[in-house]
Amino acid sequence: MRRRVRALRHWRLLLAAVVPCLVLAGIGWWVWPQQPTGLPPHIAEGTVQADLLGPDSVSRLAGTTLVPGPQSNRPHAPLTVAPSECAVAAGPTTQSVYGQAWKAFLSATYQDAGGSGAYTVNQVIGVFPDGEKAAAAFRTLTDGLTKCPSSTVTDQAGRTAKWAYTARAPFTVVVAWKAAQDSAANWACYHQARVTGTSLVQVAVCQAGDGAPTTSRIADELAGKVTG
Repeated sequence: MRRRVRALRHWRLLLAAVVPCLVLAGIGWWVWPQQPTGLPPHIAEGTVQADLLGPDSVSRLAGTTLVPGPQSNRPHAPLTVAPSECAVAAGPTTQSVYGQAWKAFLSATYQDAGGSGAYTVNQVIGVFPDGEKAAAAFRTLTDGLTKCPSSTVTDQAGRTAKWAYTARAPFTVVVAWKAAQDSAANWACYHQARVTGTSLVQVAVCQAGDGAPTTSRIADELAGKVTG
């Protein structure tokens, strides 16, 4: 019984630290406004909303039940980070990477059915006017990842979190990396970004354990849907 109480206390403390820090991992949904609830909007073919993988598809790929969380139709402002050259690594889905040149953007987060934030999947689609601008944003991302092995990020409430970044050598249009939160019991966010046509798409899976295989599966399916 005592072991169960200690384990429960440990898990609650972990969640208390992890949930506010999802934005600090570059996921960003924690400070983004949520879409209004109500009737589902009409989704027009060929839009970023139509390209997004639905909760059922992502749940199938992740092997766990996920429900829709917040969405945003614009990149969040750059994060407050030290050292300053880590702005891209700390905020890969923010304006630090996507800038202002995009013509369509959507970031959507799905989370565990309990809403605890212990397991989240984030999809980002940024559509640019042409392939050159999409490739330039991808280079900004990969260049930023190489400059930053670790950082300290401060959120809007003044809370700080330390992160370590491990990136694989990027291919021409694909890069994968891990953002591990310091002292968070093996909890980390696994990222993958790809250029497809005029779009820069990203997937991040945040969990305790190895989320890299799930990230790749979701990124494969998302990139296959994106036509822009």
